[in-house]
Amino acid sequence: MAWAVAALAASGLPGCGWLPRSAIVPMPVDRDASACRPTDTLIVLLPGRGMLLGELSTEGFIDTFRAAGLRADLVRADAHMGYYKDRSVVDRLRADVIDPARAQGYRHIWLAGISLGGLGALLYADEHPDEIDGLLLIAPYLGEPQTAADVAAQGGVERWRPPAQTDDAIGVRAWTCLKRYVGPSAARAPLYLAFGVDDRLAPTHRVLAPALPPQHVLTVAGGHDWPAWRPLWQRLLAEAPLPRCTGPRP
Repeated sequence: MAWAVAALAASGLPGCGWLPRSAIVPMPVDRDASACRPTDTLIVLLPGRGMLLGELSTEGFIDTFRAAGLRADLVRADAHMGYYKDRSVVDRLRADVIDPARAQGYRHIWLAGISLGGLGALLYADEHPDEIDGLLLIAPYLGEPQTAADVAAQGGVERWRPPAQTDDAIGVRAWTCLKRYVGPSAARAPLYLAFGVDDRLAPTHRVLAPALPPQHVLTVAGGHDWPAWRPLWQRLLAEAPLPRCTGPRP
């Protein structure tokens, strides 16, 4: 990836308290199966900075997924900061998660991510757009506020042109990726943006929101934490065009 990953660690990216972990091969995953069979759809969920995969369960994300009645399976990929720092996150997701899923027969793959995970989902979809059917971004990290302010000053993400030089390489990369999802030539795969209105990242989200279809922007009260993320996840699973179970469920 031609972007300054080293800047990510120095960016003060919001998230939980964390200890550095090394990227291992293959990337670990936890799997949660739909109650409905068969299914050809997979949701890949990427955690925020410092999150452990078990937190997604203890904070109710897996119960919410099961209650949503989706004809889709869920994979939680342990795409922690180590994979971003060594620039392998996209390659490992492809080799350890996406390619095996295709080999197992999944025809439709959605990426979901929280904060840092939202950035990772966006980067993967930008490098492999034909492999992804949709994006569910919860409070995604989109770089520094000044980059978002520059996007707004130029009339929005569709009109924005990346600067020749920047101190926010990650933000410039993120907004460059987002250009694929707005305007008349927007990517086929839908992008959903969900955030708490009091999130400290909300100013950057509000710059992106007007460029998306209104029904693809979800907000709730709350900040950059689980009390906002839990209802946002529930609403995303309810409102995104994901396949649903039909008839009685086991």
